[in-house]
Amino acid sequence: MDSETACGEALFTRSGSVARRIESLIDHAAVSIDCALYRLEHPLFARALGAAARRGVRVRMVLDRGKFCEGRSVIENNGRVAWRISSGRSGGKSKMHHKFAVFDGEIAVTGSYNWTEESESANFENLLVLRTPALVNAYRQEFESLWAQSEEAAERG
Repeated sequence: MDSETACGEALFTRSGSVARRIESLIDHAAVSIDCALYRLEHPLFARALGAAARRGVRVRMVLDRGKFCEGRSVIENNGRVAWRISSGRSGGKSKMHHKFAVFDGEIAVTGSYNWTEESESANFENLLVLRTPALVNAYRQEFESLWAQSEEAAERG
């Protein structure tokens, strides 16, 4: 069962559409969207992120190097979305396995939910929507660190 408090909400694919909640957060972002995602393959998110960028929201993404090619065409079609690729702490074959996003520096989402159609339609997944400033700030700081150490995807051609 999904639940919500002033601090945040817990969502489960068993109970309803997690994708629609993420889409709503994307649609309501006014300043920035920063995502660190292991996988991004859902066209719903690609369209929403592209629309956000076109309305002037700064959209930045860090994607896992190993899963980069699977989501690359989704992101490239958005034009204004800035994206980079990263590996895990050991480089090479280790994973940038995060699944989180920060919206306007005020809301963060995280959980097992990959931003894929499979996560939405086939898997048992969860998503936490966080509104507690200290927690949101921790995710914002992690994103900034990832962004600084990741590489421009264009360099990999």
